[in-house]
Amino acid sequence: MARRIDVTGAGGVRLAAWEFGDPPKTDPAQPVSEDTPGVLLLHGLMGRASHWAATARWLSGRHRAVALDQRGHGQSDKPPQASFTREAYVEDAEAALEQLGLAPAVLIGHAMGALTAWQLAAKRPELVRGVVICDMRASALGIASQREWADWFKAWPVPFATLADVRKWFGEDDPWVERPNPARGEFYAEVMHESPDGWRPVFDHEQMLRSRETWVYDAHWEELAQVRCPALVVRGVDGELGRAEAQEMVRVLPLGEYAEVADAGHLVHYDQPVAWRAAVEPFLDAVFTA
Repeated sequence: MARRIDVTGAGGVRLAAWEFGDPPKTDPAQPVSEDTPGVLLLHGLMGRASHWAATARWLSGRHRAVALDQRGHGQSDKPPQASFTREAYVEDAEAALEQLGLAPAVLIGHAMGALTAWQLAAKRPELVRGVVICDMRASALGIASQREWADWFKAWPVPFATLADVRKWFGEDDPWVERPNPARGEFYAEVMHESPDGWRPVFDHEQMLRSRETWVYDAHWEELAQVRCPALVVRGVDGELGRAEAQEMVRVLPLGEYAEVADAGHLVHYDQPVAWRAAVEPFLDAVFTA
């Protein structure tokens, strides 16, 4: 089962958090006990908490696993004039840890969510006992990358007539797809909702671009070096984070470890869920038994 718990984020933005497990481990108002360590899962740009469902369910056997719909995503608020800065995203995750009584927690983040995780670990080390960084680069991506994303959004054939059309376009027909990828199609089907004229994304493209532009022009090595807790850098062999950069991130992290998942692209936990678990579980066991 999944239970929704509302959290108040930066600037009063209402955020939807989802606790996975049957039954939930604790009352949301009560701190997590030493016997039930907390895990906060942070999705990437355009993602949502439900993308973590499989990961959260295996975690819930021994941990209190909560996934957050970040601002502008999923069922969290999407105010037109809300802030989509790095500071706002980090403060939202900070608020979730404190209001849900999860701290000190392990943060598991994918892409943008991974950046939020290590920035929060650098800012508030007392709240974070470990970080899993999934396929997120620390280097700057540059203005060309932002233009490519803007053009890509314009290419989406929205509205989609059916969810099958969503799966086919993102899994096969999208020019960014090098070879058929059913997992990618499922990933994007998860972020669509039915409107009167067809299926449209649950997020606003402009808000996504505003969120993205707050990190693509800068490098984030300095904050990475400030993460004092154990940190695992995980990359898909065919993902966006190259091996050389991933290994440099591990070197920069004071307590960095490295893992890679074969036959996986950027959506590591969707492409290869069994191998993803095998890569992450030993790290979590070591962190929680230290």
